Amino acid sequence: MKRQSIKEEYMSLTDDLLLANRLADAAAHAIRPFFRAQFETDYKSDASPVTEADRAAEAAIRTILESERPDDGIIGEEYGATRENAERVWILDPIDGTKSFIAGRPIFGSLIALTQAGWPMLGIINQPIAQERWAGLIGEGTTFNGKPVQTRRCRELSDAILASTGPQFFPGCSGEHFSLFARGCRDTIWGGDCYNYGLVASGHIDIVVEAGLKLHDIAALVPVVEGAGGRMCDWSGEPLTHDSADGQDAQVIALGDPARLDDVLEALAAGHEHH
Repeated sequence: MKRQSIKEEYMSLTDDLLLANRLADAAAHAIRPFFRAQFETDYKSDASPVTEADRAAEAAIRTILESERPDDGIIGEEYGATRENAERVWILDPIDGTKSFIAGRPIFGSLIALTQAGWPMLGIINQPIAQERWAGLIGEGTTFNGKPVQTRRCRELSDAILASTGPQFFPGCSGEHFSLFARGCRDTIWGGDCYNYGLVASGHIDIVVEAGLKLHDIAALVPVVEGAGGRMCDWSGEPLTHDSADGQDAQVIALGDPARLDDVLEALAAGHEHH
């Protein structure tokens, strides 16, 4: 019976992935008319921007979910939480990288995740302008535009390409020990938001280290990076779940080569001690 239930759960997740691809299509359709066009931009209490495109994309996704998964929870960046205590919850960030979107840079993405009992099971990173899509499902390999991708091996930190959205997102001492850690890597790339994690999955970037992230920023990334052979965790090396960003900002590490985890944790800790 247990084997049957696992099979049924897998079949259900396969259906969920098909649905998630439709959600990404709907979000892309809502976003494209606004790109490099005139649109309204508002600023939230934390000074982060939100545009008409963010709202239109999340509304399009929610309409489909309410129709096809009425018992599932939804947590979205723009419209908040619905049935957030459900066993299965869809986590949405309609435009991750709104500043890039506003600036006309096609390196933002729509993030769509499904969590079960707080664990990310399915994730999509969709770039609607370049029409690039990473899709990850727990237990299955990650795909990029339908074809399997893999992270790359990295022998030591000094060989690594490190990416992060920006030094301004590391307040206080975390910024100090991030910068000390960054000096040990071959190159550091700034900017990119969720797009960097797709590039980790495809084997172009080795490490992403970030702080100050919310649940909607991270949930979709975990199945994508780990399904490609990488590893995602917090700055203590713990797995990322709903609890990682529960009432706090998450500190996140994405590794193309899981063998470098101890090196990264050690370098971050050394920076902290130095501070």
